[in-house]
Amino acid sequence: MNKSKLFFSLFFLLLSSHHHHLLLLRVVAIDDRLLAPSQSITVNQTLVSYGGVFELGFFSPSNSTIDHQPLYYLGIWYHNLPVRTIVWVANRDKPLKDSRGKLTFIKDSNLAVIDANGDILWSSRVNPSSLSNEINAVLLDSGNFVLQQNSTYIWQSFDMPTDTFLPNMLLRSNMKTGEAQRISSWMSFDNPAPGNFSFGIDPKNSLQIVIWQGSNTPHWRSHVWNGKSLSGTRETNATSQYVLKVAVDNNVISIMFSPTQGTALARYVLEPTGTLKMVVWNEPAKNWTLVWSRPSKPCDSYDVCGPSGYCDSSVLSFLPQCKCFPGFEPRDEEEWKVGNYSQGCVRRVALSCDNGDKFWKMERMKLPDRLTLLSNKSLMECQAECLTSCTCTAYAYSSVTGGGSSQRCLVWVDELMDLEHVSNGGEDLNVRLVASELVFTNSTELNNNEKKSRSLLVIVLPIVAGLILIFGCLCCFLWRRRMNIKRRKVAKKGVLFGDLSAKNEMEIPLLDYNTIMAATNNFAYVNKLGEGGFGPVYKGNLQGHEIAVKKLSKSSGQGYEEFKNEVELIARLQHTNLVRLLGWCMDEDEKLLIYEYLPNKSLDKFLFNTTKSASLNWRKRYQIIEGIAQGLLYLHRYSRLRIIHRDLKTSNILLDGALNPKISDFGLARIFGGNQTEANTKRVVGTYGYMSPEYAFDGVFSEKSDVFSFGVIVLEIVSGKRSTGFYANNNLLGYAWQLWEEGRGLQLLDNELGSSLCASEVMRCIQIGLLCIQENSADRPAMSAVISMLTNENITLPSPKQPAFAVGRHPDPESVNSASIASVESVNEVDKPLPLNKKTVHQNHKEQTNLSTSSGRKTNRTTDTIRK
Repeated sequence: MNKSKLFFSLFFLLLSSHHHHLLLLRVVAIDDRLLAPSQSITVNQTLVSYGGVFELGFFSPSNSTIDHQPLYYLGIWYHNLPVRTIVWVANRDKPLKDSRGKLTFIKDSNLAVIDANGDILWSSRVNPSSLSNEINAVLLDSGNFVLQQNSTYIWQSFDMPTDTFLPNMLLRSNMKTGEAQRISSWMSFDNPAPGNFSFGIDPKNSLQIVIWQGSNTPHWRSHVWNGKSLSGTRETNATSQYVLKVAVDNNVISIMFSPTQGTALARYVLEPTGTLKMVVWNEPAKNWTLVWSRPSKPCDSYDVCGPSGYCDSSVLSFLPQCKCFPGFEPRDEEEWKVGNYSQGCVRRVALSCDNGDKFWKMERMKLPDRLTLLSNKSLMECQAECLTSCTCTAYAYSSVTGGGSSQRCLVWVDELMDLEHVSNGGEDLNVRLVASELVFTNSTELNNNEKKSRSLLVIVLPIVAGLILIFGCLCCFLWRRRMNIKRRKVAKKGVLFGDLSAKNEMEIPLLDYNTIMAATNNFAYVNKLGEGGFGPVYKGNLQGHEIAVKKLSKSSGQGYEEFKNEVELIARLQHTNLVRLLGWCMDEDEKLLIYEYLPNKSLDKFLFNTTKSASLNWRKRYQIIEGIAQGLLYLHRYSRLRIIHRDLKTSNILLDGALNPKISDFGLARIFGGNQTEANTKRVVGTYGYMSPEYAFDGVFSEKSDVFSFGVIVLEIVSGKRSTGFYANNNLLGYAWQLWEEGRGLQLLDNELGSSLCASEVMRCIQIGLLCIQENSADRPAMSAVISMLTNENITLPSPKQPAFAVGRHPDPESVNSASIASVESVNEVDKPLPLNKKTVHQNHKEQTNLSTSSGRKTNRTTDTIRK
């Protein structure tokens, strides 16, 4: 095939935003919009493109500091957008450590970022012999920063991309040398240093693009180019506006995407999590809108079903549906049954290699990795080429159009890697089988079934035809009657999640009640994992996978609204530190939530159990703290919705088999709009001991409410003590503050941890916990700052102020006025109410567990007043 005739359409569709939170600088734009050799750009200056589309200057990510001094990076961002979005960074590895650096021309006429000492932190690295005095730098409206000499570009930022692929930017791969230009992610959302993921054309095969983890480990792979697209699906109205084209110059292949005339701003971005997204600017909403992202589904991860196994994404499921081709079987049957597909499938019968082998055609397949391209072969020639080699295991053939036409023959040798069966699009894959296997699969089974069916019909049909007809009609009548009754009951409450049927919104399956009954052995007592205020949780087995079923009891404070809230929220959340909702069920008065099964249950079962707490060494506790922080940051900043959890506590932190934390229970969570910072409610729900003072007393909640709860959890993890107990005539918060003030912070440490730990790390965690529980919400750090504090030892932490609820217990029962406190309900903690006024509660947080009311107490419906 002539590669110069290749033209692709790439449909990377996504709806998300990639916002870098930056220190706002007072900037002065350079008027002539061109940087001459005699000019420089300092930290308080910027260069704007001629059309005002892009801006170049220094920026400082939030929480990026050394010794309280911000770090500065030279970058490019969109000029007139309300959200500063960085698309390119120069000195990724070497930030300026103070504001005295600048971008300037150095002696050899290269551009360079230099610090106050004259040290070069970054330069354009053009050969000095090719430079002259007739040189200047210009920022183009494409976002490309160029060094030009006599109108010729001798260096451009598009040749040194960071995490963003912009329109009209070329991404190249040398098919001869194997060198490929890559886009690399940021280290984190606040650290532009090169991260762990990269994206580009596969240098071993220019017909596909790959996201790598590390240097060479595939994380995700596109479909193989089919002459029209790399997505494996048909074009949509959204994707047809953004076309990815290919060009070939000698052995260098390059891709470039360009929006059609009049379309909105668009860009691809590779996030620190390894997710490749395409976003477009939504002018009415003033935000970036996700069009496409990968990986995003169970079958997207590279080779999820192992060699010669394929993932069936045409089946709506919450877990990878791995299967073997006809003539193949799992390499390890026992591992396959428990969901470990890494060893893949093997042939039942080895290939004969004597021209007696045949091919089994699998339709709608994402073609395997590690292909070999044979140019200008007919269909018969392509098939013959595969049969002549004993190592050839499959082939695919198609006619390629675009700038002409050509026949495309692809063959594979040895094991087939990274296969997927798709519901829409894909290609035909012809898998090689020994003739006996093909006959058995394709003919024998069908013939035997037909013979058996005919015999059965001839014998049975004359005898039971009448009974079957009568019985069938009766069953149909009863079934329709039951369904109508069920629909009427649901209709009385309002249609439940009407948009759940739309695949583009969420893919959380609605499961049949009888299926869940069978999976839990009719909710057998031996399968009961535990019970909270919401109701019992049962272990079950569904489709060979262990599940946990939360059954909401009728007496629970969580009703229809909380149930609906949890399904709608979790369906849109994907993060390694959030529990996965696998399905839901609503049958008359029964409301069931089906989650992934986490064998170690909740964090509180370990922390506050003297037997189990010893298994949580300090390294594991630190990882749990960091994992909770990452999950909370995702909820607050990087999920498709900004979510306030409102009930974060150790019993809502579940642990998987490796003791990795996952935040659960989103029944009380609330969604915040783009400009919304806080809200208030007349119905306070949650759990005392973890509830911030502004929420407990005034009903005001925000991200800082969750930060407070996180701080309490940190102190509980460090100490192994509950926040609501009594320690040295104080609660845990006051006790921790007292030890910190007296310089005895390490005495807070759990006795089970022993001495094999890092004392500075422990003290840092205690200080972070105290910063998070400060009484004034404005004093508490955001979760992005908490992550930086946990991961960057060079950051100097501020001194915490006295936390809320840190004063000892001295209440006067006679002075208490029960009318002064708002109606308070704790859904998950059921205790008798104790009447206290606001002042007393501040003085006596030790009594906080008694403030919860009975779950049966009637309260007003939640009403939220938005404060922007």
